[in-house]
Amino acid sequence: MKKRVLITGAAGFLGSHLCDRFIKEGYHVIGMDNLITGDLKNIEHLFHLEQFEFFHHDVSKFIHIPGELHYILHFASPASPNPNSPFGYVNLPIQTMKAGALGTHNTLGVARAHKARFLLASTS
Repeated sequence: MKKRVLITGAAGFLGSHLCDRFIKEGYHVIGMDNLITGDLKNIEHLFHLEQFEFFHHDVSKFIHIPGELHYILHFASPASPNPNSPFGYVNLPIQTMKAGALGTHNTLGVARAHKARFLLASTS
């Protein structure tokens, strides 16, 4: 049975590369993103794969992942420090705080429920 990994912020730069890498390593990847700053173009090449699922979901809301889950990589957050970028955390302060605080709380809850290993990394 393949190990299953949840990657939040999956449609972002880092998250999309992690999706590619984990699939290449033989994992079943569940990508999650609310697409506020992520772009489906970064992961659309994975949609046809059996070992990839995408959940269009905001991590600041309750998260339910059915089935086994072995790892969670929490990368969801607006990332750009550029104040001129409409996608940066300077212009999305509430969403950034929610992804960091509530998103971490919710993903830790999923990790606890599944007894999954957890990694938090945030550019914000």
